[in-house]
Amino acid sequence: MKKKMIGLVGMFIATFFIAGCASMYPVGGLYTGVKVPYMMGDGKDIKYTKIGKSQANSILTLVATGDASLEKAVQNGGITTVKYVDYQADNFLGIYGTYTTTVYGD
Repeated sequence: MKKKMIGLVGMFIATFFIAGCASMYPVGGLYTGVKVPYMMGDGKDIKYTKIGKSQANSILTLVATGDASLEKAVQNGGITTVKYVDYQADNFLGIYGTYTTTVYGD
């Protein structure tokens, strides 16, 4: 019985580390601290006069709250023309994470 339990736990741990999740952004198992481009216009005019941010948080990867949407960032910055958008994720061991969308425009 003890061997079966150890084997079952071992299989669970192996599955956890081998399975992984596909993500378009880099994700660290212990810590994630990345800032990546999210989307951009035609690249001809990257001058901007306003910045808007929106943010969501997660705790223990069990509860996530907030509004990190593009729409909320545009509202927060009073932006009518979006030039480009950045996305930033900071997460430590899945204990606490912040996810921020930053919009640059006029």
